[in-house]
Amino acid sequence: MSELPRLLVVDDEEAILETMTFTFEDDYEVLTSASAEKALRLLDDQGPVAVVLSDQRMPEMTGVEFLAEVFNRHPETVRIILTGFADMDAIIHAINDGHVYAYITKPWEPDQLKQVVRRAVEHYQLARENERLLTDLRDSNQFLEAVMDHLDTGAIAVDADGVVRALNEPARKYLGLSGPANGRPLDEVIPKLILDKVAGAASHAREQEEHSYEEVDLPVGGGVKLRIAMHPLQGDGGSELGQVILAREISHEPLRRRFEEIVEEVADADEGLREKLAEAQDRIVSLQDEVGQAGVASPGMGQLSDRVSRTLTAFEYWLAVDNALATEEFPDAQLLVERIRLAGERWPLGDRLPEAVRELGRRVETYYESGENPKQRVL
Repeated sequence: MSELPRLLVVDDEEAILETMTFTFEDDYEVLTSASAEKALRLLDDQGPVAVVLSDQRMPEMTGVEFLAEVFNRHPETVRIILTGFADMDAIIHAINDGHVYAYITKPWEPDQLKQVVRRAVEHYQLARENERLLTDLRDSNQFLEAVMDHLDTGAIAVDADGVVRALNEPARKYLGLSGPANGRPLDEVIPKLILDKVAGAASHAREQEEHSYEEVDLPVGGGVKLRIAMHPLQGDGGSELGQVILAREISHEPLRRRFEEIVEEVADADEGLREKLAEAQDRIVSLQDEVGQAGVASPGMGQLSDRVSRTLTAFEYWLAVDNALATEEFPDAQLLVERIRLAGERWPLGDRLPEAVRELGRRVETYYESGENPKQRVL
């Protein structure tokens, strides 16, 4: 396929088409048509075309009518009309209806025509490059927004006039926002009660040492606790463009610490693991209820909920395997192996397993290989 820009010449006189081809074939890929209808099919089938030159007087439709249809179908193609008489009405219609880039009167000067076409092609290429850059920018912004929305920290960028320029989805959730926010003053976006607390915490954090933060409780959902920080946005010359308010949800942290304490106690249990697991199950189930009732939609709370659920599965499988070995003569060995494997994957501390669980795994492996089961509890 030719790398040259495409030029389409439409004229019902074959001599004109031949002259145009000879004039432009060194610099462009020249397409010609003696019919406006055929020219439209060429544009549809063989586009993109950089520039269309059309005669005004043609039997099927006028050049103005043809270029108006070109504009409707292929608005990016630059349109030039050729007219052999001083018809100002046609030229005006061409500009208004056909959105022409230029008009050329017959007879034309070849050098002038070349210059007009060259500028039209440059106009087309510049428009295409601008569109590509805008598309790249939109795509980049979408990727950036997607990344920002999956962070566990809410972020609001505000300019020097207090107008919101950007915010991510966590910020909307933590601050209970709905509806459009970009381009609106911050005090119109955030309810006053919440704004006063957030702005106060952010200002106080900024007055402290670098990387300082303040904690604040907000009446959003069932109540949310946030860690607020503020960072200035500076331009290339050091001028302050605005500020970014960061809000990290920490409502889940006390619950996470309790969960980790329970798991640590199980991991460190030297004896009586069965009783320790039963007690830990009750405590984690209670913790699970609190997580569900918190009403906080955040990555931290979601991760904690997932870890709680997976840990309960590990406890359930360990106890089920121990029960099967102690009460059944010939339990399903493959099922026991699979449950030990899945429990290990769901246990949150990796290889740091209680010693009794390690022994349970060894007992399952021995039974799987030998088929001998002493029917004794391990945990």
